Amino acid sequence: MKVARPSERPSQNQPSVREPSGPEVITHSSEETIELGRRLARQLPSACLVLLEGELGSGKTTLTKGIVSGLGVAREEEVTSPTFTLLHEYGGERKVYHADLYRLEAPREMGTLGLEELLDQDSVLIVEWGEKLDHLAARTRVRIKIEMLADDERRIVVSGL
Repeated sequence: MKVARPSERPSQNQPSVREPSGPEVITHSSEETIELGRRLARQLPSACLVLLEGELGSGKTTLTKGIVSGLGVAREEEVTSPTFTLLHEYGGERKVYHADLYRLEAPREMGTLGLEELLDQDSVLIVEWGEKLDHLAARTRVRIKIEMLADDERRIVVSGL
């Protein structure tokens, strides 16, 4: 039996989310979803498109808080939903863009955001309602599907890492 060193033991204040090693992870709180985002950030290439899919209120922005803070470009409390502004930019030298396509329907509307130009940069582009961008080509594409199971419980399926 392997005994965990004190530094390996999760503290009571730290969520017990494991490294995403398979295609599916269940989180049981917002804190665990944010922690999963931080862990996913460590696996993302420096330039990629992250497509987030899930119903309204499923935790797409919550997961993004973890990804953005895990990439070190902003604190989690600085990350908010860009539902009305459509696009947020985080970082200095390293850029992370966070788009929300919930209110957009027509491809012409999405074209005005300049997402294709952002993909030409050495940056991470995170898109909520990513299923609306299946046509967009990207060097590296990560798809994350979030499903609500219970009040705070989520099934998160990651592909493309």
